[in-house]
Amino acid sequence: MKAIFLDRDGVINKYPGDFQYVRAWNEFHFLPQALPALKKLNAAGYKIFVISNQAGVAKKIYSQADLDLITANMLAGLRNEGIEIEGVFYCTHLPDDNCECRKPKAGLVHKAVAALKQRGEGIDFSKSYFIGDSEMDVQTGMSVGLKTILVFSGRERPENRSRWKNLPDFTAMDLYEAAEMIVNASPDK
Repeated sequence: MKAIFLDRDGVINKYPGDFQYVRAWNEFHFLPQALPALKKLNAAGYKIFVISNQAGVAKKIYSQADLDLITANMLAGLRNEGIEIEGVFYCTHLPDDNCECRKPKAGLVHKAVAALKQRGEGIDFSKSYFIGDSEMDVQTGMSVGLKTILVFSGRERPENRSRWKNLPDFTAMDLYEAAEMIVNASPDK
């Protein structure tokens, strides 16, 4: 099966700003073209996973309960639009914790794959993508053999390209443009 692994902030919802966090549901705002993009990916047969660092929990900026409420409301909003998300996986650790789940490490991708394996399903990494708004997301996707798309709807900017250590396979202005690229490139669309 083919899959899309997505960062959350700056890809699905409005980027809160550098060193800022979405702390409550009233601070979560879907990006304008995110819902049509996710519908397009669902319609093309992609399983969608959200993979996101959320260290604000460990920093006590917001609680696990706050994060759970944001996630529940996000998923309800997506379901109301007919969008199916296979799973949401967060790392709530601090960067210094050196855990295996914090991007750029690929622990959360491995957790998503393990969840599918329990259901007797597998992912074809050659037909799957990691979409994020930072070089860290690109590094995560590359480390497990996913094609990578860096979107400019969040943290990263095109003018920073000369500083990138990890070059994405593709770049796009936002999730919708990335979804268009994926669907149009898919041989089995």
